[in-house]
Amino acid sequence: MDPAIVIFGFGIGAMVGMTGMGGGTLMTPLLILIFGIKPVTAIGTDIFYAAVTKTVGGWRHLRMGTVKMGLALWMAAGSVPASIAGVWAISVLQSRIGEERLDSLVYALLGGALLMVGVLTLARALIVTNLVEERDDFEIKRRHKLAAVAIGAVTGFLIGITSAGSGTVIAILLIAVFRLTPRRVVGTDVFHAAILLWAAGIAHWVGGNVDFVLAGNILLGSIPGVIVGSHFAARAPTGFLRTALGVVLVAAGALTVREGDPVVWPIAAAVAGLGLGLLIWFPRWWNTRRREREAREQRRRERARDLATETAG
Repeated sequence: MDPAIVIFGFGIGAMVGMTGMGGGTLMTPLLILIFGIKPVTAIGTDIFYAAVTKTVGGWRHLRMGTVKMGLALWMAAGSVPASIAGVWAISVLQSRIGEERLDSLVYALLGGALLMVGVLTLARALIVTNLVEERDDFEIKRRHKLAAVAIGAVTGFLIGITSAGSGTVIAILLIAVFRLTPRRVVGTDVFHAAILLWAAGIAHWVGGNVDFVLAGNILLGSIPGVIVGSHFAARAPTGFLRTALGVVLVAAGALTVREGDPVVWPIAAAVAGLGLGLLIWFPRWWNTRRREREAREQRRRERARDLATETAG
């Protein structure tokens, strides 16, 4: 047993219990930067341990009735194959460019992802929740299914490669795209993350990227940490914690990218940010177009009715 990893696991578990965020995004850079774990092994182990903790949380939220089941399953339809594709991409790159070059590339991708997730976390804490009109439930239509699959595919691939964002990024998108209330966001996010992380975790296990002893040490600390954090969730200043988490993630991203390819990480962050921005913007644009078409059709029907009334008169 490594007491330092257990203690860090407890701290991160407590953060997750209080805010629903920060598990994968914090643990992976800590394992790499502080404990010297190889990047690919850190990512695989982090995903595997997170799958266990998210399963416990997902079951609890399912019992509480906070999971939007249809939405979670449609996201999983995109995220499960995409996450496996992300793990496969790492395996292919390792065989083609070598382990040293792959480490540099993964540092860059992880650092770019951390910077993006940190900015999104700050946006959620400071901006998004004040601008979005939330709803507890809605009827899932075709456009919602398409958006959910697209969100799952983009975030699943990102998580398969970097392990960052299974809580933060998807939570932001659930708020911005589907306008869910906080309890529905957390429940749906955790339940979907359990499905996604098991798929990616098994893929990393098959690829030989999971250190089970390391994962056990993390779980020894994180499970009681989640329990303690959940207990204090209602009392903790969540907005402050999320803001602090965002700042920490940005700092961790800045430190991580210094170890990686200087050309790759800004491209990775820009592409990921652009993709997530499109996922947020497109449904709103489509809904605006739909409302405008409906309004025009309504005006056309009213004019036709008025004309029929005048003719009859």
